[in-house]
Amino acid sequence: MTQDAQGGWAVLRVSGEMDLVTSPLLRERVHEAVAEGRHSLVLDLSGVQFCDSSGVGVLVATRRLMRSCRGRLRVVLPAHGAEDGSHVNRVLSALGVRRLFETYADVADATDDTAEPLSA
Repeated sequence: MTQDAQGGWAVLRVSGEMDLVTSPLLRERVHEAVAEGRHSLVLDLSGVQFCDSSGVGVLVATRRLMRSCRGRLRVVLPAHGAEDGSHVNRVLSALGVRRLFETYADVADATDDTAEPLSA
């Protein structure tokens, strides 16, 4: 996981797996960003190849946290390709929670306030 800033957005790039072992690290990084005053957050999940229920739980909790601090959350979640995070897209869709997130095809769109989110 890496973190940087683009404009007014904190960008957390996640790769590999979001599971019981790795999800607490993502939760911690999100809380650190918010504690630092970063209330506009992009989660780039394009490098995530596996996501279990604990990963989904962190995403839902992140959404709740950002809403509670009147922040903004955008998720980079490409719709196609085995290497670009399509597994996460399928998991969120199957669970019926994908519609809860503003999703974008890439970080450039996610950090552009004029870009429209992808349809759920």
